[in-house]
Amino acid sequence: MRIYNTLTRKKEEFIPLNDQNIKIYVCGPTVYNYFHIGNARPFVVFDTLRRYLEYRGKSVRFVQNFTDVDDKIIHKAREEGVSAGEISEKYIAEYFKDAEALNVRKATVHPKVTEEIRNIVTFVQTLIEKGYAYENDGDVYYSARKFQGYGKLSGQNIEDLDSGARIEIDERKQDPLDFVLWKKRKEDDEIAWDSPWGMGRPGWHIECSAMSKEYLGETIDIHAGGQDLTFPHHENEIAQSEAANGKPFSKYWMHNGYIMINNEKMSKSKDNFFTVRDILKEYSGEEIRFFLLFGHYRMPINFSRKLMKQARGGLDRMYNARTTLEHLIAKGVDASLSEAEEASLVALSKYREKFIAAMDEDLNTADAIAAIFELISDINVQMDEQTTKTFAKQALALILELTHVLGLLEKEETSKMDDDAEIKVLIEERQKAREEKNWARADEIRDVLKAQGITLKDTPQGVQIIRE
Repeated sequence: MRIYNTLTRKKEEFIPLNDQNIKIYVCGPTVYNYFHIGNARPFVVFDTLRRYLEYRGKSVRFVQNFTDVDDKIIHKAREEGVSAGEISEKYIAEYFKDAEALNVRKATVHPKVTEEIRNIVTFVQTLIEKGYAYENDGDVYYSARKFQGYGKLSGQNIEDLDSGARIEIDERKQDPLDFVLWKKRKEDDEIAWDSPWGMGRPGWHIECSAMSKEYLGETIDIHAGGQDLTFPHHENEIAQSEAANGKPFSKYWMHNGYIMINNEKMSKSKDNFFTVRDILKEYSGEEIRFFLLFGHYRMPINFSRKLMKQARGGLDRMYNARTTLEHLIAKGVDASLSEAEEASLVALSKYREKFIAAMDEDLNTADAIAAIFELISDINVQMDEQTTKTFAKQALALILELTHVLGLLEKEETSKMDDDAEIKVLIEERQKAREEKNWARADEIRDVLKAQGITLKDTPQGVQIIRE
């Protein structure tokens, strides 16, 4: 497998530290609101990376944190007259609801900042002892210029870095590039913990360095997140971790592209975002997931209803293929594979190879999806009135093998609708009307079922039920 490494700005062969046990850290959400479609992209993309590595026989230890203490959480708590803990716990629960809708699996570990304070304090103390950090009246800062190589991830020269938009200006810093590791409590109602520097709480960047070390060790295989985290967050993580541990932090850095609205980056600060919770009112979680995987993960994508409808159409095509094969499994010819079918199944295996080749090329889910569609088209060509149940089973197994790697086609089997007594009665009535050439009644029943999201397809094996 080759992946694009942000650190080297080129595609590299993926050679894990341990071939069978891969360690991945992905930055999780700050839990003060529902996450938006831009936040959802890294959750879906790197969940797919994990699924693919496991599909290839690897064991993956996957860590994704929750930032459950932050200025935004404190502000929200004040607005609602509740504690910061109540806000964070509420939105952690809401995160899991939306993530489940997107078929994003739970991480191996979901550490919370509030439960890792001891490790964070120890990490900050280590940086002070090694001369990379200093305390000033209860605040602790990291001396960015003392770390040789600061800027290597984002490709910026330290002399050219501007202390503007993404770097907090603070007169207590020794240098504008320095960043906070520990924040002194400023107001009595702020959530805070005791430390060698007084009551306070962690800065944003330090938490990931401490939690990655605690749950994955000093050096990991892949650190991943959104493109907007490259600088300063991930840059600062490298500086902290490599200064404290004296080892490379992560071999590979992966960053997904932005979600755009009218060609402008989606963000909460610009108030041009859509939460996944809102989009779920109109589209299914699988449709959202399909949309997020239909383009290459490093490329920006525009969010629009037009593209969401295209995603719905693409997913429907997959489900229709599954439904057709399920129908054949239930109603097809009960016989051994013919020689032609055996040859066809061997030929169909080339689409598995195409799928793997696409995913091996920097997780190219767009080409992987294209390979699945080619597989479906080829299966449709192979089927006729003599198609056996065995062929249908093996063809369906191949489709599901590949779609499940992408977290798609995982809703319950549509063939279960065959057991719906009311639908069966209408189908039988329609069939009788067709035999009597009562086309008006047959069409009327078809339209009634269509209004319920049910399409009837006449096949040599009988009527096939397709639920939209």
